[in-house]
Amino acid sequence: MSHELILTGARVIDPAQSHDGVCDVAFTDGKVSGFGIGLAGGPNTIVKDLTGSIVTPGLIDLHTHVYWGGTSLGIDADNFCRTSGVTTSVDTGSAGPGNFDGFRKHVIDRSEARILAFLHISWAGIYGFSSRMEIGEGEDRRLIAPREAVEVAKRNRDVIAGIKVRLGRHASGDHGSARLDVALDVAEEAGLPLMAHIDEAPPTYEELVSRLRPGDILTHAFRPFPNAPVTVQGRLKPAVVEARERGVLFDIGHGMGSFAFRTARAMLAHGFLPDTISSDVHAFCINGPAFDQVTTMSKFLCLGMNLNEVIAASTVNAAVALQRMDLGTLRVGSLGDATVLSVTDGFFDYYDVRGELLQGNKRIASEGVVLKGRWWHPA
Repeated sequence: MSHELILTGARVIDPAQSHDGVCDVAFTDGKVSGFGIGLAGGPNTIVKDLTGSIVTPGLIDLHTHVYWGGTSLGIDADNFCRTSGVTTSVDTGSAGPGNFDGFRKHVIDRSEARILAFLHISWAGIYGFSSRMEIGEGEDRRLIAPREAVEVAKRNRDVIAGIKVRLGRHASGDHGSARLDVALDVAEEAGLPLMAHIDEAPPTYEELVSRLRPGDILTHAFRPFPNAPVTVQGRLKPAVVEARERGVLFDIGHGMGSFAFRTARAMLAHGFLPDTISSDVHAFCINGPAFDQVTTMSKFLCLGMNLNEVIAASTVNAAVALQRMDLGTLRVGSLGDATVLSVTDGFFDYYDVRGELLQGNKRIASEGVVLKGRWWHPA
């Protein structure tokens, strides 16, 4: 086979294949076409020597908001992906059944970077979130559209990976688990996993995780007090442990208000690593404190997770959560996405959503990506 592109000389970390070592990765026709030592190219093969860099499967950011122009939260997916090493951004509930067609036509289908989505059960998705207002889209039951959500999800199964609901005092008012009842029903009918947002009670953290099914995702899982997964003494709440044992997935979803170093230290001290690391990047946290996916990954590296664990939480684990095993790996035949990273030693300041400073000694940065088999430099 004559490969179109070969990356050579880099340390390749692919947790899906339990691989960590120097090798070559090749791409042809938008897919991975070679993986091993000494891959040979033809006269038209582009060969990139990446000695000193790290190559991983294309990073997946499982929680983003990229409905640019459609909601005040939306950022430009291609600009974000070029600079943060993300090849698949997963929009989590920006659009609902009433405006998903516009999201698809004007953003998803036009984007170079891959966009998948969790469809909101609210008719217009997250429509009232800005620097000057916060209207919980789950507060008004008249906006909850279960029948339409199922119809839109089934019609767009190639890009809709799951169903989204936002729960808590800010997102759904004092309705507790009422919106969760609907969301679980929609997810079951559509045959898709559910991603649930949690903020301040009601419902409580424990009440929510106790209702989620195997394969469902709790995002903002390492959120600060109030409604955190740990007690003031730093102990894990029993419902959290029980949910993981049942197969519920725990996602970071850093964002503007949903990640605390204090919670993370307690969770990691108990060996409770996140299943997936995601940035929840949107217009109001892209300039801090979340910034992007590689910054969020860097925080966990500095908190004590090892590099392979951090990469797994941003690649293969996210692919499992999406039920898309053609992503998140460099296995031959998988989709041709890869991320080139560097890890720098030094002194770096990181902040959580409460303003706590973590003085870290490492920083992960993106040096470029391969997208759909093509070199896609972050220019």
